[in-house]
Amino acid sequence: MNKIHLCNFIWYNEFNMGGGRLPDSPERDETPDGGADVHEAYEGAVMELKADNGEGIDSWREVTLVYNAALRQVETKMEILNDEFQHVHQYNPIEHIKSRIKTPESIVKKLKRDGHESTIDNMIKYINDIAGIRVICSFTSDIYRIADMIAEQRDIKVLAVKDYITFPKSSGYKSYHMIVTVPVYLSDRTVDTKVEIQIRTVAMDFWASLEHKIHYKFEGDAPEHIRNELVECAKMVSDLDERMLQLNNQIISLSHVKEEN
Repeated sequence: MNKIHLCNFIWYNEFNMGGGRLPDSPERDETPDGGADVHEAYEGAVMELKADNGEGIDSWREVTLVYNAALRQVETKMEILNDEFQHVHQYNPIEHIKSRIKTPESIVKKLKRDGHESTIDNMIKYINDIAGIRVICSFTSDIYRIADMIAEQRDIKVLAVKDYITFPKSSGYKSYHMIVTVPVYLSDRTVDTKVEIQIRTVAMDFWASLEHKIHYKFEGDAPEHIRNELVECAKMVSDLDERMLQLNNQIISLSHVKEEN
C-alpha cells in the first residue's frame, strides 16, 4: 500500500511560554450564526480550494472523508481508554468529548492570512487543526494522564505539544494542545492524518466558552474592563480546579484508610 503523509509542516516549539495561542483552535473557529450568508460563504470557500495535490487527496469531499475518519478513530481510542480506566481504577478521567471539522470558509481565510494560495495541497500542508477534538476531564491531573495515554498509542505520532496549563496565556486561557497524526486506512492506501487534540477541565472549558463568545461579540477588541474581568475569572477557575483536585485527593485517601480498617 502507498503511504501518504499529511503532516508536512514547520514544527511547532515543544512548549510555548509566550502569550500566543495555537492558531484557529476548535474554540476559535466555530462559526457565528449567519444564516444564508454563511452558507453561501462556505460554498464559495469550497470552490476556492483548488486541487493541485499530487498525493491522492484531490477534492474537498475526499478531504472531509479522510479527516472525519481520523476524528472517529481518535474518539474511539479515547472511549476505549476511558472504559479501560474505569475497569482498572473504577474511575473515568474523561467527562465528554467534542469534535469538529474546520469549515472551508475558515480554512480559506487562514490560508490567505498566512500568505498561501487557497489550494487543497496548501490546506493539508499548512493547516494543522482541520480535524479537532476537545477532551473534557474533571481534574487538572487528568489532563496529563490523558496526554500520556494518547502518546503511548503505538499508531499515534505526537508532532507537537503546547502546554497552556503550565504556561497560561496572558488572557488566562488554559488548555493542553497536541498535534498528532493517526493512520487512516483506505482501500488502496494509508493516509497519515493530522488531528489537533485539546485537553482541559470542565472549569477551563466553561471559561474558554465565555471568552470565545466575547471574542466574537467584540470582534477581538473587547473593552479593557471586560478583558481584566476575564483574567480575574481565569484565576478563580484555576483556584477552583486546584481546590477540587485537593478535595478529590482527600476523598481518595480517606477511602483507602476506610478500606484498610
